[in-house]
Amino acid sequence: MLSDYRLTKADKRGLSRFDPNDTGGFASKKEIQDEFEQMERKLRNLQDKLFASKTNGVLVLFQGMDCSGKDGVIKKVLSNLNPQGFRAESFKKPTVEESAHDFLWRTHKVVPAKGYITAFNRSYYEDVLITRVHGLIQDEEAAARMKHIRHFEKLLTDNGVLLIKIFLHISPEFQLEKIRERLSNPEKLWKFDPSDLNERHYWDSYIDAYEDVFRNTSTPHAPWHIVPANERWFRNYLVLRIILSSLEKLDLSYPEPDIETRKLLEQLQANDLL
Repeated sequence: MLSDYRLTKADKRGLSRFDPNDTGGFASKKEIQDEFEQMERKLRNLQDKLFASKTNGVLVLFQGMDCSGKDGVIKKVLSNLNPQGFRAESFKKPTVEESAHDFLWRTHKVVPAKGYITAFNRSYYEDVLITRVHGLIQDEEAAARMKHIRHFEKLLTDNGVLLIKIFLHISPEFQLEKIRERLSNPEKLWKFDPSDLNERHYWDSYIDAYEDVFRNTSTPHAPWHIVPANERWFRNYLVLRIILSSLEKLDLSYPEPDIETRKLLEQLQANDLL
């Protein structure tokens, strides 16, 4: 199932082959609820082993159009993790200090250390998306930056960072529905930004930019996962399955005691203290 949503190399069909309304053959949230809860328990167990072993860091990177649910999926899927080993980072318009450095600087410094999990709400990919759509960089500069991104991601994975890249795929109609909800709901109005309406005029340009990103940065060691996100319950389910499946491939285990600890255990056992 997961292979249907994974891009490991260029796909000329682009996003058109993914239906934002897709639910993987499930009819409702009720069908997957038990499995979802089991996967949550497995993920917490794997996080415990990850933290104990300190062999890998895990970076879960979320991209998507406005209203695609980046905040929501982090809250719904990852909020049950132990906060001592998890954090979320959000990337807005670069600050003056960040703009004075290379475009990867602000993200590189918050890449998770070994043993930790970090979620990125947007990422360094904004520097080849919004900048390109609005003409702040030209195609040549975008191509150069994507080359740097490929090298950066290879550096991360070569150094033990499991990189999980997820694009939350929604339709323009769904986005408009969510914007209207924000405008009519006092509890969500704070999320509304007038620029969201203006950005809708660039929908096709963003799709073109994203598809170029997928063509140039989908690799076997850092594939893109395209997650249909019109149905929030399926979005959460599929994201959790992707993350869990990726961590299971690390074959994590608790570390063996070192020599000194082993000797101490033997002494305690010999003296019937254990």
